[in-house]
Amino acid sequence: MTHSARVRVSFVGRPLLKGAMRGAASRKDLTADGLRSFRADSTRTPAAALAAVWHRHHQGCVMLDAPDVVVVGAGFYGATIAERCANRLGRRVAVLDRRRHIGGNAYSEPDPATGIEVHRYGAHLFHTSSAAVWSYINTFSGFTSYVHRVFTAHRGQIYPLPINLATICQFYGRQFSPREARELIRSQAAEAGEGTAGNLEEKAISLIGRPLYEAFVRGYTAKQWQTDPRELPESIISRLPVRYTFDSRYFSDAHEGLPVDGYACLFQRMLKHPLIDIRLGIDFFDVRSSIRPGTLVVFTGPIDRYFNWCFGQLGWRTIDFESEVLPIADFQGTAVMNYADQDVPFTRILEFRHLHPERNYQTEKTVIVREYSRYATLKDEPYYPIDTARDKQMYLDYRRLAEHEPDVIFGGRLGTYRYLDMHQAIGAALKTFERDIVPRFSRLAAE
Repeated sequence: MTHSARVRVSFVGRPLLKGAMRGAASRKDLTADGLRSFRADSTRTPAAALAAVWHRHHQGCVMLDAPDVVVVGAGFYGATIAERCANRLGRRVAVLDRRRHIGGNAYSEPDPATGIEVHRYGAHLFHTSSAAVWSYINTFSGFTSYVHRVFTAHRGQIYPLPINLATICQFYGRQFSPREARELIRSQAAEAGEGTAGNLEEKAISLIGRPLYEAFVRGYTAKQWQTDPRELPESIISRLPVRYTFDSRYFSDAHEGLPVDGYACLFQRMLKHPLIDIRLGIDFFDVRSSIRPGTLVVFTGPIDRYFNWCFGQLGWRTIDFESEVLPIADFQGTAVMNYADQDVPFTRILEFRHLHPERNYQTEKTVIVREYSRYATLKDEPYYPIDTARDKQMYLDYRRLAEHEPDVIFGGRLGTYRYLDMHQAIGAALKTFERDIVPRFSRLAAE
């Protein structure tokens, strides 16, 4: 793979747009009875205004003054939709992103001090068992043979994760056969009873028993989600496999690896098409009223923000990243080290050089990133839905409003308020494309 991919990108800052698009910033608050007013307000400015601003400030670029599709967000879901619409359907696509780069949270770039590729928004490890997703993503990048392994620090000891036979043997200080370990955990898990788990704590105890839960799950989860584990849904812990073998791979999917040239190059190749026009530094809410009525909008931002938080703010977890360059070749010997004890303020430390052992990085220094998790405010980047019972009901309320938006598809992690790995976002986008977008444009072509 080379770095020769080129993609047409333009930057538009918010101050530039706000003067011309000021009407878009004064939305009425939504209520169940205010949807009609909201719709009328959202189409108030002539559709040509957005194109006029683009032409005025981007002389020399080939512009799309009337896109068939507007994709909001250049992460995996949005990029997949844009690529399919352009390549499969021959439709003109405008991709808007308020950030100054494509790739969403998967964006990576070389650290200027060390030359080591850093994932700006936390480690992103690609894995999938879907042959369709794997085949699709490999058309844009080759993948390394990297196999992800995670360790956790607890009371001065280092243990392998996810919980496996090695973890159990080390924690209890003796050798167990798979059968003996199963019997031990089964006896400890009996505390949870045979009913359906109602929360994360009950689910975890039913899987690994209380001793292992208290050591490796409870404190880490409380730090990670800033929520009592008894108030979190049981589905969160279901994503953490428990093995009665010495298999210490974090993922058990059929396919795993990292883009050979990094995520930034992968996204450049996905969006390299003359019918795809990328606008970075644009907030959709500054320009939405200038989009031509009837244009398909694929919105991957927060669904509660789209409706002006009329039912309240959905709960999200955000992460603060603390980067440090150290004058040593290797800090921790692995890419990800979790810290399970609740008295350690950060959740984990990432050392990115270990994600690409095939690269000939310099050995004079390394870069590490500590992650601190906390509840997100409106000013923060929302990373993970907390998904309490209150959040679930609120999301259903927003979904009911979304049903009255026939020209808007809500997708991705933020648009559907659910946790999505990268392969799941791609798979969901491919499904939406075939189920909703292809029939829509087929009907339009027949009219």
